[in-house]
Amino acid sequence: MNWIEICVHTSQEATEAVSYILQELGADGVSIEDPEVLHRTWDNQFGEIIELSPDDYPQEGVRVKAYLSELECTDVDGFVAEVKERLAELQAAQFDVGSAIVTTQAVSESSWEDEWKKYYKTIKVTDRIVIKPEWERYTPASPDERIIELDPGMAFGTGTHPTTMLSIRLLEKYLKPGQRVIDVGCGSGILSIVAGKLGAEPILALDLDPLAVEKARENIALNHLSGRVTVRQGDLLKGVAGTADVVVANILAEIILKFVHELPRVLVPGGTFVASGIIEEKKGKVEEALAMIGLEILETIHQDGWVAIAAKKW
Repeated sequence: MNWIEICVHTSQEATEAVSYILQELGADGVSIEDPEVLHRTWDNQFGEIIELSPDDYPQEGVRVKAYLSELECTDVDGFVAEVKERLAELQAAQFDVGSAIVTTQAVSESSWEDEWKKYYKTIKVTDRIVIKPEWERYTPASPDERIIELDPGMAFGTGTHPTTMLSIRLLEKYLKPGQRVIDVGCGSGILSIVAGKLGAEPILALDLDPLAVEKARENIALNHLSGRVTVRQGDLLKGVAGTADVVVANILAEIILKFVHELPRVLVPGGTFVASGIIEEKKGKVEEALAMIGLEILETIHQDGWVAIAAKKW
């Protein structure tokens, strides 16, 4: 099966928003080409990315690419028109969307798979958490390491983005074995898997996208956690009747602000909220919203212009 690649040339600030838009409109996933990675220092003792070509990245801005099945998408022009309309809405909401140029091309599935897999290698996020693609080999450096097996499929979340790394660091710090967790906007399921590997149980993973739900279930099964993690389609915390010791959400700040009012109902006293996917400029709004519902900020951590927040309900 072949795919139609929809490429949006945007700004780093709008990367998450554009990714969300593409998937909300029905794309089977996104890949991100951000030249910022060319300037990172990579620790290659675990087989991470060690050779990147500047020719594969834009000189400025970020390319966000979505993939549509040729069998399912019969109106590419209509899809592109919707993307452009949503980009205009972002711009009207004071987002810097960069050039916002949208282009398309046909891509064979075999060449696409080979292309993106060469950018996705085993990476050690913390002393204990290692994210390993299913097809990679890795020997644990110590018995304390928790190996996360992942096949992100059409790139629902590979674990290498700063927002995911920040989320993992806070989960490792604040999550205790046996605690109940809700993962809002689970994507590939990586944060639910991390929580499970850290001893959480039970875990509820929610995502609005049915394709993400399917991929999360596959990855959770790959990590032998199906008995502890329930994955279902859900719109944020709407309709969630149970409570949790930890709620984690690695999504846009604008989306976090839509459901913070639900947190006092869902979090138990002493419970922790871990929020990521927040750009530096939006940090204050999220912190203010958390304070308004009575949550205390425990910690704010930063990486490459992104912010993650841990807050506690007393």
